Amino acid sequence: MGKSTIACNLAAISAVQGRRTLLIDLDVQGNSSRYLLGAAGAQSAAQSGTGTVGVAGFFAQTLSYTFNPLPPSHFVQRSPFEGLDVLAASPALDELQVKLEARHKIYKLREALAQLGNEYEQIYLDTPPALNFYTRSALMGASGCLIPFDCDDFSRQALYTLLANVQEIRADHNPGLQVKGIVVNQFQPRARLPQQLVQELIDEGLPVLQPYLQASVKVRESHQLARPLIHLEPKHPLTQALLALHQRLL
Repeated sequence: MGKSTIACNLAAISAVQGRRTLLIDLDVQGNSSRYLLGAAGAQSAAQSGTGTVGVAGFFAQTLSYTFNPLPPSHFVQRSPFEGLDVLAASPALDELQVKLEARHKIYKLREALAQLGNEYEQIYLDTPPALNFYTRSALMGASGCLIPFDCDDFSRQALYTLLANVQEIRADHNPGLQVKGIVVNQFQPRARLPQQLVQELIDEGLPVLQPYLQASVKVRESHQLARPLIHLEPKHPLTQALLALHQRLL
C-alpha cells in the first residue's frame, strides 16, 4: 500500500539533500522506474530485458559464469534528478524468477548491495507486494525495512504476517535486519477508524512512525508527471510530512 510512492519520495529527498542515492526497483510492475525515469526511461529498461541496463540484466548475469562480470553499477540508469540513480525493473523479472530460485541465487542481491554501498550513501529498495524471491533477496541484503500501513483491517493482517516473515529472515539469514518503522499511509485524521487502528498498533508496542502521511490528489499528479513531490511542490503539506519522515529515519 503506497510502497513505491514512499520509497521514491524518500529517495528523491535524500538526493535533494546532497546524498548520492540509488533506488532499486524489484517489482515487475515497474511503478518506481516510471515514477523516477519517466515513461521513456522505464521503457528503455523494459526493452533491454536481460541486457545492458536494469535489475533484470544484473540478475541474468548471475545465471552465467564469466571471468569478468560487469559490476552492479553497470546496470544503473541516471534519473533526471541530480544525485538520484535507478536500477530499473522490467517484465523480464517474471520469467527470471524461476531460474534464479532453481540456481539458488538468493544472496546475489546482498553481494551487489555490498558493492553499491561503496558508491551510494543511501539505497532504497522497492519490493514486490508478495513475499517472493525478490522480496526475500531484498530483506536478506537490507539493513532495515519500512512497512506501509493503509489504515484498514486487511492492511493490519498483512502487517502482522510481514513482521513474522521479517523476524524469520532476521533469525535465519540477516541478523542486522531491523524494522525501521511502520509508515501510516492514506491517513484521514477526521475519521474515527484510522485513528483507532493506529492507536491500537501503538498500544501493542509496534514502531509506528510520525508524521502520518495523509491522502492527497497531489500524489496522483506527481505520478502522472513523473516528478517526486519534493520537485513538484516542495511546500505541500504531504511533501513536508515526507521530509519530516526522512529526517526521522536519519
